[in-house]
This record gives sequence, structure tokens and C-alpha cells, in this order.
Amino acid sequence: MLQIDSSEFKKKLSHIYNEVSKELFGFGTTLLRTAVDSGTITLYARHRRSPRSTILEGEAPNLKYEVDFYMSSIYKKKLKERLENDLQLHIEVLLRDYDPATQWAVTNIILNTEAVR
Repeated sequence: MLQIDSSEFKKKLSHIYNEVSKELFGFGTTLLRTAVDSGTITLYARHRRSPRSTILEGEAPNLKYEVDFYMSSIYKKKLKERLENDLQLHIEVLLRDYDPATQWAVTNIILNTEAVR
């Protein structure tokens, strides 16, 4: 397993994050930064605005809000699966908050350091 504070680990983490984004939305992020601390990983990402999102915002704002919520939930599930499978991380919890107005998302990953596979 890679050291979680290595640059190679951060590159792989960023690659997986962007792959999940491309799978769900059709494109990756415009900015992605990672911070690693003892047992915690934080990703700061700026996403592209989807044309569909802009249309929904004008025509059906409540539906857009609901779609954003569900897409964020799906994103978390897929990202957690990929990180556990591809990087053999033991994730206690993956938390993600997305602000549609600014396109920023912050993802906090708390690792279960006591887990053994």
C-alpha cells in the first residue's frame, strides 16, 4: 500500500476522483487539491457547470436541487468503492458537501486506522 502522504498517492487519488466525475457528469474538475493529515484526507474540487444544470436551475429549481443531492450521494458511494478497491483504503466515513452556486465540493475522508483486511 502506498504511503497516504506521498505525491504518488495524491496523484492516484486525484485520478480516481476525476474518473468518477467523468463517469457521472461527462467531465472532470477544473481544480483539485488534496490535503492529507493523520487519518484524514480532504479534497477541494471545483467542478464544471453542466448545461443541463443551468437549464434545470431556470426551469425547475427544486428538481435541480433534488438532482444535485442524489448525484452527490451517488458520487460519494462510487468514490468510496473505488478508493477502497483501487487504493485499499479502510474508510470509516466519506463526507461530501457541494455548493451548486460556486461549483465547489469539499470531500472529507476519515480512515479507519484500526481496520484490517
